[in-house]
Amino acid sequence: MTAPLRIGFIPLVDAAALIVAVDKGFAAAEGLEVELVREVSWSNVRDKLNIGLFDAAHLLAPVAIASSLGLGHVKVPIAAPFNLGINGNAITVSPALHAALMEEIAGDRVDPMATAKALAKVVAKRRKAGAEPLTFGMTFPFSTHNYQLRFWMAAAGVDPDEDVRLVVLPPPFMVDSLKSGHVDAFCVGAPWNSIAVDLGVGHILHFVSDFLARAAEKVLAVRQNWADKNPDVVAALVRAAVKSAEFIEHPDNRTEAARILAQPERIGVDAEVIQRTLDGRLKISPDGTMRESDRYLLVGREGAGRPDPVQAAWLYAQMVRWGQAALTAEGVNTAMAVFRPDLYDAALSIPRPTDPPAPFSAFVGPAFDPDNIRGHLEAFEVGRWKA
Repeated sequence: MTAPLRIGFIPLVDAAALIVAVDKGFAAAEGLEVELVREVSWSNVRDKLNIGLFDAAHLLAPVAIASSLGLGHVKVPIAAPFNLGINGNAITVSPALHAALMEEIAGDRVDPMATAKALAKVVAKRRKAGAEPLTFGMTFPFSTHNYQLRFWMAAAGVDPDEDVRLVVLPPPFMVDSLKSGHVDAFCVGAPWNSIAVDLGVGHILHFVSDFLARAAEKVLAVRQNWADKNPDVVAALVRAAVKSAEFIEHPDNRTEAARILAQPERIGVDAEVIQRTLDGRLKISPDGTMRESDRYLLVGREGAGRPDPVQAAWLYAQMVRWGQAALTAEGVNTAMAVFRPDLYDAALSIPRPTDPPAPFSAFVGPAFDPDNIRGHLEAFEVGRWKA
């Protein structure tokens, strides 16, 4: 048995593999004693991981990259040997904004280009009328939520820094902010989109899988120097997470997994809401309209747990596009080195896959090539990047 590990997490369903690994005993079976510490904000999780109060953390993938690059905070190299979730975010809008968008939409409401163009029309009407800009909540400046909102809006010419307001809110505060009218919409992970719908204060407009086929969301993060000193512990954590993800993904186990995650000290919402998330069957409007997607959240299936450095490169490209980072070869290499498929493979004693990774595809723009980030950036008109 190793010394007790302290691991921080935010109450989100994409922490499932970590929480179930501890509460179902997969971590203990690997000889690990783990204390899970529930946090409210990503800055708390990042800071406690960086200074050593946490040994590992459930962390936004872009925060791991930004920390390794020294962006927005102290430079602390991070290693991510396991991907806790692919996809899982959604955009939820107020009833008033939903009605305005549906009035302007031309095309399929699940087509992100159609909704982006509708948003552009709503933004233009509000500007002409002298109304305040729409306010969108997201979880952190270095977050998938921020980049996914921007990617969607900008596709129709909406400048997220000029035409709307983007504000940072911790995930558990999103619903109350929408209900009170402090924000008109938000992008967040499960279960908070569903909570807003169940309370009648929001409509789920999009799953992020409408934008990006596979989007790395959260990672199991450790400090690089800690990983170097504790390779056996890292490997044991990866194995426990893999076994946990396999358990969660089996349909027969979903009810039990949801019940574990629903505990007050974990996510603290109704188990039925969590099970809907795991099943990819969500209520998207207060009137009970349902939508199913097998892409909504991947916890372990389809190789979701194995980190893909191409995903890290895409996130770095978004940092560059929106003026958070300069485009350099060193920056690309540092970002890609955060995602550690080698540690994942070593933990499971499996050979490195010879098949190429799944292509990174989005609803707009050219296929993403990590060796040509400049070409990716030049394909888009809206952004803060300067060649």
